[in-house]
Parts: sequence; structure tokens; C-alpha cells
Amino acid sequence: MNEILRIFPAPMKDKLKQENIEWESLTEIRVRVLRPIELVYPTYSKLVTHIIPTERDAGFMLSQLSEFSIYTLEDELRQGYITIEGGHRVGIAGKVNTEHGFVKAIRHLTFFNIRIARQLKHVSQAYLPYLYNGRYVNTLLIGPPQCGKTTFLRDLVRNISNGFRQFPPSKVGVIDERSEIAACKNGVPQHDVGVRTDVMDACPKAEGMMMMIRSMSPDILFVDEIGSEKDVHALMEALYAGVTVICSVHGFTMEEIKNRPSLKPLFDYKAFERYITFSNKPKPGTITSILDEKD
Repeated sequence: MNEILRIFPAPMKDKLKQENIEWESLTEIRVRVLRPIELVYPTYSKLVTHIIPTERDAGFMLSQLSEFSIYTLEDELRQGYITIEGGHRVGIAGKVNTEHGFVKAIRHLTFFNIRIARQLKHVSQAYLPYLYNGRYVNTLLIGPPQCGKTTFLRDLVRNISNGFRQFPPSKVGVIDERSEIAACKNGVPQHDVGVRTDVMDACPKAEGMMMMIRSMSPDILFVDEIGSEKDVHALMEALYAGVTVICSVHGFTMEEIKNRPSLKPLFDYKAFERYITFSNKPKPGTITSILDEKD
């Protein structure tokens, strides 16, 4: 975890190294100025009461994250997170500056959430037969936050890009607006997303879908967390262009998704042929149903 520890000032780094941190199951390190550091695990969290970051420590961390050039990260700072080597994402919060009602920048950063990136491979392989019928079919993944949708989606990207057993490889395009699928650092994916995959990183989904189709002509387009009317319009345009779309959406049930006004056109036009619903109970990644468009 050197790519994470390098973020911290030397005294804090030394203290963290002395902690009995279970790195293999750690999910987050939360840093708050003048408050204890919090170590977050899947079922509990722990406050490290003898490590209290100062404003100077926060400034050091921001310099490390920006590699001493804060201006190169202005767009990421406006989004509220920074992706570092290894695919780890650092969420940031603090004093927000606005201009004409829009976020211009985040200043006085005093809160950091270091989310530990881990790739879970092979989680989608058993489900490929449900998504392939001589070709891959348009598929929507449905589930609440932190239920494993993005992990499953990333593994699908890798398997479809590389090919797996009787399933042929395909050209894949990923629209990764929040850098969660490929976790690009300077445009280079930090996660294994397959050998035939092209990524449009940190690009709004609506614009990115058509850009990817025009520039890279993918067979299959992957998009994470659709929701707005603009997303839906662009997704419909992609389908009309003959591209297979596999994407995810926040929600608990099919009924809830169908009742969402912005998503209604997708159901009116029967855009998807498969629906996979996820739950985080008893654990993230639990698939509760696989439905056809006719169901």
C-alpha cells in the first residue's frame, strides 16, 4: 500500500505503519482535520485517537495528491475526488467556491476519504450465458449503492474484451465519468479492463457515449450509473447506432426504476433485453434476479 502511505506526512505515515491495519480487508481511510483518523472495514470502523491531522498535514496531503501542481487537478477537484496510482480514489471535501451557482473549486480541503481499490475478478463469468444469445444483449444492472454493481460491471468489461471460453472477444468502449470502472491515472487504466477496451475517462456520460462511438467504433458500450434525461437520450442514440449497451443504475427494484420519469423512455422503447438486480445482503455482489424484457 505504498501508493496510499506516500500521501501522508512522515510522522503520520510512521504511526500508520505501527498500527495493526488489516490492509487486505480495509475499505477506507478517513482523514478529518483536528479529528482522529478513521479506519473503515466492511463490518466495523476504528478511530485511531493518537493520530490527529492538522491543517498543515492536509496541505501536505493535497500537494502529494496533486504532485505539487494543484492546477493540473482543477477538474477532478470540482468533481470532489482524485484518482491515484493503483486505482485508489481520494474523496475530498472542504470550503466550496461557486460561480453563477456552479462549483468552481474546492478550497481549504480538510476532509479526505481514501477508498481502497480492489479488483474482484471472475465474479461475472458464470452470468455470461445470460447476456449472450449469438451476440451480447443490451443489459441494465440495478441495485442500491455499494451492492457490487460497478465491480460486476468492471469484470464484465474485462471478460467481454478478452473473450472467455465460448464467448468471443469484442471491441469495448467504457464511458467512465467518475473514474470508477477503469480508475485511470493520467489516462492510463489502473484496473485490468481487458486488451480490447478503450476508455473515455472523466467525461460526462451523455457527451462521452457519442464521442466514443464516433472515434472508436466499439461493439459494446459500458456506462456506469445512468440517471438523467441527457444520459437516457444519449443511450437511445447509441442503440440507434447499432451499439450494444451494458450499463447500471441506482435502484432497489425493477418497479422503482420503471416509475422513474427520466428512465421511462427506456422502458417505452424496450431498450434492454436483460435486467440484473443486485443486493448488498447478505453481502455486496448478491444477485437477486435476472429478467428478460418480456418478464
